[in-house]
Amino acid sequence: MSEQSEQKQTFDEKFVGRLEKYVRDEDRAALAHLRRGLGKKTWAATEMFPYIAGWTANLSRSEENAYFLVASLVGLYPTYSWKPTEQIKFNNLGKSLSFLKEGSDSIEKRFTALLNSDEEDLPTHLRHIISLLKSKDAPVNWLQLLRDIKFWSSENKNVQRSWAKGFWGNTNTEKTENEGEQKL
Repeated sequence: MSEQSEQKQTFDEKFVGRLEKYVRDEDRAALAHLRRGLGKKTWAATEMFPYIAGWTANLSRSEENAYFLVASLVGLYPTYSWKPTEQIKFNNLGKSLSFLKEGSDSIEKRFTALLNSDEEDLPTHLRHIISLLKSKDAPVNWLQLLRDIKFWSSENKNVQRSWAKGFWGNTNTEKTENEGEQKL
């Protein structure tokens, strides 16, 4: 990577890149230390400190929580980030879950519970959702997840709306196309 393109990377991108380096290098020790943060409050999993503390020095409490949460989730599901493409409009957790929803009311119920969760309950819901995605080898966009978690509690609910569009977004289009074919 050239020096110029490295400078263009955001802090979030560099952080996710570091997490993906642990995945790429198959650094099982680092991933295990990150995974120990699951279900714990930020700064409660001391094993995570060497991997996270330097990244959170100048962050707000909310941003710090997001970094710790995403790092622990990458430890749970060590996979590369799903990169955006022009063909995928909503490259977020809702879109990731949409690959699994076919014929499953339980996934829709879990997703709805996730959308309704507050910032305090979000880590628990995300841990279950990421475990589900891992069990099906479904893609996750870690960078987008980090960005979304940081804005989870915004009043306009843009993150939740975006995830809903990613999950249910093409349902009506598919139904309309299928109904049109049946009438022919």
